[in-house]
Amino acid sequence: MKKVLSILFLITTFVFAADAELDIVKKSGSMPKIEVSVAPNAMNKPLTQKVAKMIEKDLMVSGHFEVVKASQVVDYNSNPDMLVLSIKGTDLFVNVSSNVSSFGGYSVMVKMYDSNSKKMVFNRTFSTSKEDRYPFVAHRIAIRINKYLNAPPIDWMDKFVIFSQYKSAKKADIIIADYTLTFQMPVIRGGLNIFPKWANSKQDSFYYTTYDSGIPTLIKTNIYTRQRETIMRSEGMIVASDVSEDEKKVLITASPNHQPDIYLYNTVNKTKKRLTTYKGIDVGAHFVDNEKRIVFVSDRLKYPNIFAKDIGGRGVERLVYHGNNNSSATTYKDYVVYTSRDRNNEFGSYTFNLYLMSTKSDFLKRLTSNGSNQFPKFSKDGESIIFLKTVNNRSSIGILRLNYSKSFTFPLANGKIQSIDW
Repeated sequence: MKKVLSILFLITTFVFAADAELDIVKKSGSMPKIEVSVAPNAMNKPLTQKVAKMIEKDLMVSGHFEVVKASQVVDYNSNPDMLVLSIKGTDLFVNVSSNVSSFGGYSVMVKMYDSNSKKMVFNRTFSTSKEDRYPFVAHRIAIRINKYLNAPPIDWMDKFVIFSQYKSAKKADIIIADYTLTFQMPVIRGGLNIFPKWANSKQDSFYYTTYDSGIPTLIKTNIYTRQRETIMRSEGMIVASDVSEDEKKVLITASPNHQPDIYLYNTVNKTKKRLTTYKGIDVGAHFVDNEKRIVFVSDRLKYPNIFAKDIGGRGVERLVYHGNNNSSATTYKDYVVYTSRDRNNEFGSYTFNLYLMSTKSDFLKRLTSNGSNQFPKFSKDGESIIFLKTVNNRSSIGILRLNYSKSFTFPLANGKIQSIDW
């Protein structure tokens, strides 16, 4: 029945046509309906209820399922009533139970039934050593359900988000979290610590800027060993903005002589090469076009705008021809998402929106429409964008699902987010 569901499933593919238009290719007109139910033995366990709700949220964010209210509560060792599911039009039924060990571990047992084939299609247990990490248990369950349908991967849900959170004047902590901000854990505290950037795909190390020594300093640190390495110091700003696919090169904005420029740092031989020499402001570089070029923000037009140049080349190309305040870019292959300062209407206030463009054509698409949307970051597969959204002075993480024209926000309970990466 898995093949039948794969055919029923609304598979959406990111297709970049010759003119770089974004096309949605639909193989079906409807998504599979899914129910998530908690078994009676776990009904009085608040943590298990939270896991079930998180699974539902993940499935909705994926864009691959229609989540419907559970039609029945079923003992974990029994099967659901397939006739009831069929009448309701439900394709998949997920039953959730749990166990808490005497050592503090937490396990979630999951059975999923396919009402079309009228059988159980998987029976799995997902565990964590610490109960507060239950969101990642839910994320892994959603990823496994998604894989059953051979749907486009949502593995990014199981990744850490890292961000800097302002606590007070000249004080900011570095936090790692899940994408919904339900799980949060400080990894750097004390002083002003900003602009975190993952150093590798394993997410065991990251770069960040600290001002503890009085001189802006770029540090690389390991989350688990706490080993610290000083990369560069700069009298002015210093920020690691992008890391190459092989993790051997880092793009850094530094201003050793109070002149912000882009540097290419080699993590193997510990050398740096200056890539821009403009007597103004060049910041926030990202690799683009198979890492042969960089995209960066510069005030060469007397206002911030998006430019590109070949690594090792001298010429600079202007990429954006609208607006007079464009900044905080991110890249995936030959695509760029950046922030632009727009006016709400002819007489209204200004807002910051995200735009998607191609370096190969004049394609341009606005992705947001309200609030202040900044610091976008592409997911590894290029299908999603995480960004910082501020509405009424409140910080949230925003998730854009590009293939599905859907967006979701997850507010931060306290403080303000300074910058973000995943």
